[in-house]
Amino acid sequence: MKRHFEDLQLGSIELFCLAAEAGSFTAAAQIAGVTPAAVSRSIFRLEERLGSRLFVRTTRSIRLTDAGRTYFEQCRQALTQLVEAQQEMMGAQSVPSGQLRISVPTTYGHHRILPLLPMFRALYPQVSVDIHLSNRNIDFVAEGYDLAIRVRAQPDSSMIARLLEDARLVVVAAPDYLRKAGTPQTLEDLDVHDCIQFELPSSGRRISWLFNVEGKEREIVAQGSYCCSDDVLGGVTLAKHGAGLFQTYRFIVERELADGQLVEVLAPFSGRSRPFTLLYPHGRYVPQRVRAFVDFLLEYRTQWAGA
Repeated sequence: MKRHFEDLQLGSIELFCLAAEAGSFTAAAQIAGVTPAAVSRSIFRLEERLGSRLFVRTTRSIRLTDAGRTYFEQCRQALTQLVEAQQEMMGAQSVPSGQLRISVPTTYGHHRILPLLPMFRALYPQVSVDIHLSNRNIDFVAEGYDLAIRVRAQPDSSMIARLLEDARLVVVAAPDYLRKAGTPQTLEDLDVHDCIQFELPSSGRRISWLFNVEGKEREIVAQGSYCCSDDVLGGVTLAKHGAGLFQTYRFIVERELADGQLVEVLAPFSGRSRPFTLLYPHGRYVPQRVRAFVDFLLEYRTQWAGA
């Protein structure tokens, strides 16, 4: 492999990241133990080499340009990996440490991941966890995430994908609703029932309901008076209060089914599922805190498989 960077340029990149994080050449200089003029010269040389302005400068402040912000996120990730690789070689990373940033769908976070985090930190107390609960697809590089969990993740050669579970689906309703509207016996009966809808925020598309009919898969676009978006728990809450039928993941409503707040219907046509997948960037170096968390979650796959 040929050299792409001089020592001076690597130093300039590090000073650039310090200035971007601190929002000031003076603050970056104090952290690095050099003069503000040295920071300014280093960043000017870096801009000349790149052929692009990284900062907008005024007499009182600096701010990143759009190109500078993109370059900063990529450089910060690269420098973090260099530091962690060096620490591991020196033995400082024999125990996983540092901040772990995870993006998780709301329902999966509340019912699967959040309950496990205290156990994970008991095993690895030097790891801190920053968890982002949202159904929005994140940008790993730009937003600095280590891992994400997604439903029906699309193939991506830049990502390592590990299946956590195929989460089984179930149609539920409150006993009061069924007393008033009757209990559906066939899929055709859905036409005369209020079926609570869930809309994907990314596309605005309403999710089809999935069933098995004599061993064959079938999708139905159910109709109803209510539609939720972004948070599946909204549909569960509506169903518990008698708004109608709702198809959701069994693991979300296990407690309500057990205590009778909700009742499963159309069980002969159940059996369908959707996959939840753990994703993290493909690379030669994966921080030990990421490896530890991946291994930790994969231990629970057998427990979740029966849920």
